[in-house]
Amino acid sequence: MQKVSILGCGWLGIPLAKALLKKGLSVKGSTTSVEKISLLKSFGVEPHLISIESTEIKGDLVSFLEGSSMLIIDIPPKLRGISTENFVAKINYIIPFIEKAGIKKVVFVSSTSVYSDENKLVTEETIANPDTESGKQLVACEQLLQNNSHFETTVLRFGGLIGEDRNPIRFLAGRNNIENPNAPINLIHQEDCIGIILKIIQSNCWGETFNAVAPFHPSREDYYTQKAKEYNLELPIFAASKPSIGKTILSDKLEKVLNYQFIKDSL
Repeated sequence: MQKVSILGCGWLGIPLAKALLKKGLSVKGSTTSVEKISLLKSFGVEPHLISIESTEIKGDLVSFLEGSSMLIIDIPPKLRGISTENFVAKINYIIPFIEKAGIKKVVFVSSTSVYSDENKLVTEETIANPDTESGKQLVACEQLLQNNSHFETTVLRFGGLIGEDRNPIRFLAGRNNIENPNAPINLIHQEDCIGIILKIIQSNCWGETFNAVAPFHPSREDYYTQKAKEYNLELPIFAASKPSIGKTILSDKLEKVLNYQFIKDSL
């Protein structure tokens, strides 16, 4: 039975683990939360309590990786607010462990924040030129992993993550002077995040980079106003005083190379 290790069983990692189990794979999952150990165990995941820093690892990473042919890295950089994590050093620190474990296939969950915010269409051929520290570190991590000759890495650049329990309108409702009302949204539903990863594994598609954003790009003002009404929330108020700036992320490569059809093509 093929064994997969998921580094980071959180909002995406847990339902992904369940989907992999349904496909008949054996799954190891890491968490930094003691409370999640019993949860992971309850639906058949082999749980591992692991915390990775830039200079040390708490937990048995060797055991977590041992016997797996594939690793899915889903640990976003903690760089918002006052946090100054060196995410590149963290990924660099675990690479020798990946090599020693003999893992040959890696999926790295990245973000469309690797592209600068401009009024243009963005494909995988667009040069990554991030505006944010998070985006800069993600690009560096992508390169570290994809340049390694011991394993093949497919990079997934997800747009904003949404799901039945998660939508940005919950944070925007009732706010005033929200910028970029006419900028397009670039979101992807949790079901498609999982569907794309399953398709990569099924198609044995490695060494690639994919944008992963639903082909649905209404303006921020139109979309979030509509969502506020649907959820019966206070309407967000957008500022039109400055020109809107925002890229449109295209995911045509997913459809052409993977033959992937979005489950949630309107959000």
